[in-house]
Formats: sequence, structure tokens, C-alpha cells
Amino acid sequence: MTKKILYILLSVGCVSYGQTARKYSNEFLNIGVDAAALGMGNSVIAQTNDVNSAYWNPSGLVNLESKQISLMHASYFANIAQYDYAAFAMPIDDKSAVALSMIRFGVDDILNTTELIDQNGNIDYNRISLFSTADYAFTASYARKLNVEGLSVGANAKVVRRIIGKFANSWGFGFDVGMQYKTASDWQFGAMVRDITTTYNTWSINKKEFDKIKDAVPGQNQDLPETTEITLPKLQLGAAKNFGLTEDLSLMAAMVLHTEFAQTNAVVSTKGFSLQPSAGVEFGYAKMVFVRGGVGNFQNELQIDVNEKVTFQPNLGLGFRYKGIQIDYALTNIGEQSAALYSNIFSLKLDLSIFSK
Repeated sequence: MTKKILYILLSVGCVSYGQTARKYSNEFLNIGVDAAALGMGNSVIAQTNDVNSAYWNPSGLVNLESKQISLMHASYFANIAQYDYAAFAMPIDDKSAVALSMIRFGVDDILNTTELIDQNGNIDYNRISLFSTADYAFTASYARKLNVEGLSVGANAKVVRRIIGKFANSWGFGFDVGMQYKTASDWQFGAMVRDITTTYNTWSINKKEFDKIKDAVPGQNQDLPETTEITLPKLQLGAAKNFGLTEDLSLMAAMVLHTEFAQTNAVVSTKGFSLQPSAGVEFGYAKMVFVRGGVGNFQNELQIDVNEKVTFQPNLGLGFRYKGIQIDYALTNIGEQSAALYSNIFSLKLDLSIFSK
């Protein structure tokens, strides 16, 4: 049965390559979750081991000892866009675990001026309305330990819902798979393939609303947009090791190689694939206080003088854990090394076992 399922997933993925794919489809799913992970520059593929593994690498869910929930909120683009995340995970037995998670990335209260001018050519501000554009992802995850010591696998099934007011909306479906392996010497390795079958988004366009804007610029927007988006797979390979410095002090060092099978602005880019690294460290004291740093998102950015410059995104983070309650903070993109603006991110992780004691 396992071989049949794997064959079906690979077959669907191969068929999809013959269709049109976008480089940056469903990009909101690449932002990341959990301030602790973001503080390490998204370099947690190998060592993630809690409820947030549902996003980073579902195979890490097997390390859960009790039920957990996680919440995160972040604002982007000077508070114009809001990013919210919630997840719940629980072990099934000593070998398997499940999780449910949800992401929303949206811009609310956008002015709709398509009916600003009435049929007589008069401007009527009462005809202005508000709408929202929002992207949603709903994910169900499953993980299991294999018979090989230290090896676990996991998978995500996700539904993507995207809404642009009453103008257009879409549904999308896709799968992720992940693997982790921990050696006897405490080295940890991980692999995560996002959208392994490719993720399809099928759009429904409101033609009545589209007709209101197609003549806003003469000769532009005359045809309906494409109604199908395809997100190609992405491969992430990670390694990490926890160094016990003293009885109370620890150092976790990690790195990840991010691969996209398309030509992008990544620091290494060809027609067939693009590569960029990320790395992070976490200093811990008594498993209670954490200081983190990370760097990633290396890009070749075109400058005004037409020359290219390598930019990157540095991050810092702090964390505090006490009796099953963990609060984390991340400051992303410090120093404005890339075109993106910095963001303050907070997240909360709660171990529900504290309520049963």
C-alpha cells in the first residue's frame, strides 16, 4: 500500500510539470511560523520537535510527549498586512503523532472605488466600499517513527483558500513530506519537500466585477486572468547539533539549504534550480532562557545602477520557557540588509499537560 501511495504522489507531480507553473505561487506559505524558528533564520528543518513541526517538518511531531498548542501574530508592510497562525498537536502513541494548523495572511479594509463614478459621470463617495484580500492554509499532519533507530517520517495534507473580495477566489490542494534522523552522537539531519505533488490553485473570477475595471486603463486588462496556478516543489535539507557547554548552558547550531526548482533571485540560480543557505544559533540557559540569531534569504538584487548586489536577512530572537509555557520574540531583517522591512514577531507555545497536574 505504501508503494502504491508513493507511486501515485510521484505520478501526479510528474504530470504537473507539463503545465504552466509560477515561480512565486502561494508565497505566503514560505514566510514561516514560530518566533523561535524565525529568530534562527528559518534553520530548524533538522531539529524541530514540537507542535510547530507541523509547518517546518512534520516528522518532528513524533517527539511530542503531550498535547501542545501554538499561536503567532505578525504584521508586515508597516502594519498593512496581518499574519496569523494557530496549531494543535498531540501524540497518538509512543511512535506516532498528529497535528492541525491554520495560517491566515491578509490585508483588510481596502477601498473599492470601482463604483465611485455613477452612470451620469458624477463622483459619489458613498459608493465606495471596503473589501479584504486574504490567503488561508489549513493543514492536517501525521508523523511516525520507523523501525530504524532515530528515523522518523511525516506528511502534510493542505487545503489553500485565497479570496480577493468579491472579485475572485480560489481553492488549492497539496502535500508535503518530511524526514528526520538523529545519530548516536546527537547530530540531527532533516529533509522537507514542500508541495511534493505540486499544489494546484483553481481560481473563479467574478466576470461582472471584472468588467468594471477592464476599461480603467485603455487597452489594458481586456482578458480574464489565468484561472490555474501551480506551485512547484521545494526541497530543504538541514543539519543541526546541540552542544552542551556546561550543565546549564547549551548551544544549538543549525543550517539549511533551500532549493527551488525554478530560476529565481537566489544567490545561486540556474534555469533548472535555485539555491540559498540559511544558518542559525540558539544559546540556552537552564532550558529556560534562550537567545537566538540567524541569517538567510540570500538574494541577488538589481540596484538602480543596474548592478546586482547580494543581500540577506539577519534575525535576532529571545525566548522564555517556564512550566510548559513558552513565549518567543523575533526581530527579523535587522539592519535593512534586504529590501524587506523588519518585523516584530511574537509567538506563544503551551504544553497542555500543565493543566492535568
